[in-house]
Amino acid sequence: MANLLWLQGGACSGNTMSFLNAEEPSACDLVTDFGINILWHPSLGLELGENLQKLLNALTSGQMPLDIFVFEGTVVNAPKGTGEWNRFAGRPMKDWVSDLAKVASYTVAIGDCATWGGIPATAPNPSESQGLQFLKRQHGGYLGAAYKSKAGLPVINVPGCPAHPDWITQIVVAVATGRGADLSLDEFQRPKTFFTSFTQTGCTRNMHFAYKVSATEYGQRKGCLFYDLGCRGPMTHSPCNRILWNRQSSKTRAGMPCMGCTEPEFPFFDLAPGTVFKTQTLMGVPKDLPQGVDKSGYIKLTAAAKAASPAWAENDIFVV
Repeated sequence: MANLLWLQGGACSGNTMSFLNAEEPSACDLVTDFGINILWHPSLGLELGENLQKLLNALTSGQMPLDIFVFEGTVVNAPKGTGEWNRFAGRPMKDWVSDLAKVASYTVAIGDCATWGGIPATAPNPSESQGLQFLKRQHGGYLGAAYKSKAGLPVINVPGCPAHPDWITQIVVAVATGRGADLSLDEFQRPKTFFTSFTQTGCTRNMHFAYKVSATEYGQRKGCLFYDLGCRGPMTHSPCNRILWNRQSSKTRAGMPCMGCTEPEFPFFDLAPGTVFKTQTLMGVPKDLPQGVDKSGYIKLTAAAKAASPAWAENDIFVV
C-alpha cells in the first residue's frame, strides 16, 4: 500500500475538483483497486487541528513513510519570504512543503500553479508565489533545481488549469505501482506520454487549419481558431484532443481557443482588453507560430493553402 498526502497552497481548488472527477481511473479506484492510502486531502481529509499536526509530524519525522507527496497551488512566500500569508497546521505552508518533500519517495506537482506558478506568479506577483521546481520557465522554483525525491526523480510536473483528471490519477497509479522509473520526463519535467504531442493533435478543426479557413466567432463549428481568435493549440503540448474532457469534448472542439495552460508562460498576455482571445500579429503574421515553422515558411504555406481551399471547407459540415 502506498501512502499519499495531498496539500494545497495558493490555489483555487480547481485541480482538486478535476481530480475528484477522474474516471480512468477514478479517485475511488485509487483506493479500492490500486491500494493507495490517501492519508489526507483538502476535500477528503478527516483530521483537523492537533490530529492533523500529529499526522504531518509523523511523516516529516520518518515515523510514517510518505510514498507520494502531491502538491496543488503555488508556494506562497509573502510577505518578505516568510510565507505567513499561507499558514497551515500551525506554520507556514512552505515549511511543510520543504520538510515533506525531503521524505517523499515521489513529489508530484498538480496544475499550473504548483508546476510554474501560474496566474498567482504573474507579475507583479504580490504573493511571491513559486512553483515547486520552476518559476515560469526558470528552473529552480521553491525546492531548487537540484531537488530530487527519495526515488531519484525531480518533481513530476502535471500542468494545466486545471490538469485533466485522468492525467493526475494515471501518474499517481504509475508511481504507486512501482513504475515511476519508467516515466520519461521532458525538459519541464512533464511526463512525455502526455506532453509530447500538441493540443492540435486530434483537433477536429485540423482540416480548417490546413486550408487556412478561420473561425470568426466563439462556438462556431467551422473554421480554425488559430488565425484570428488566439488559439494556441499548434504551440501547446497537451493531449486535450487525444484524452477528451468528460469523454466528450475539448475546448477547441467546443469552439473556444486553447489558452496554452500547460506551458510555463501561461497566462501569456498581460490580460489587457483585446489581447487574450485575439491572435497577436505583426504585418499579418502571427507573433507565435507553430513549433518548427518560420515566418517565411508560414507565409508560403498559408498562401498556398488559402488558394487551394475547397468550397466545402467554408461550410459547416457537422450539420446534417
